[in-house]
Amino acid sequence: MGLSWKFQNITLEKLNAQSINTMAEVLGITFTAIGDDYLCATMPVNHNTQQPYGLLHGGASAALAETIGSVASWLCIDQEKEICTGIEINCNHVRGKKSGVVTARVEALHVGAKTHVWDIKIRDEKEKLICVSRLTVAILKKPNDQKEDN
Repeated sequence: MGLSWKFQNITLEKLNAQSINTMAEVLGITFTAIGDDYLCATMPVNHNTQQPYGLLHGGASAALAETIGSVASWLCIDQEKEICTGIEINCNHVRGKKSGVVTARVEALHVGAKTHVWDIKIRDEKEKLICVSRLTVAILKKPNDQKEDN
């Protein structure tokens, strides 16, 4: 599915700068690629993203998926007039991971006027599937009193 990013001059540097002082920064999420119809981001598997048994925490995978999917939606909306917010996410954790780095890739399943649905696959360094997720995002009109904070 070909997308039309509304933010034509977006760069990885700008995307990563937006992560400062957010959960994405705490988890070590870094945007690494932007294409015509996809985004990629990495996240380390370390003490910040592991559960007590030493495996990648499912919540960290969900946070990575929601981060990359929400940013993809943000790139598709009219940021002067609209906001986007996640309304549903599901994750299937198919393989454990103890260390290293995982990479998420998001692609659109549906980009409509009121909702977006994203397919997110998280893989390890050997391209083995770790988690598959689907994120639904609502597109809302920006309240008149909301100031642009971006």
